[in-house]
Amino acid sequence: QVQLVESGGGSVQAGGSLTLSCVASPYYYTYGMAWFRQGAKVAGIGSDGATDYLDSVEGRFTISRDNAKGTLYLQMTGLRPEDTGMYTCAASSYCSDAYCAEHAYDVKGQGTQVTVSS
Repeated sequence: QVQLVESGGGSVQAGGSLTLSCVASPYYYTYGMAWFRQGAKVAGIGSDGATDYLDSVEGRFTISRDNAKGTLYLQMTGLRPEDTGMYTCAASSYCSDAYCAEHAYDVKGQGTQVTVSS
């Protein structure tokens, strides 16, 4: 059973930056992985490193994965109040690419809260 543990959330002012981390145990590089916000996918990354973003975060957020560390990241810059929410790390045991449908992510963490004030 894969477990995902997120960290790095917090409170920032608009325009600020945060980096979220998600440690997977065990980690499978073949899994497609993603970050969700309030239940909606905002960024995905495939086993080949390809990435996919929600339009509203494109150019501001960067998803990445470190296979050696078994860790998924989300670098967030230019944060806006509408980015506020619970960010959850997710993995798909049967979809390896960045474009997996939301329902394909069958493992999820507990989440980390991000609050952006204006």
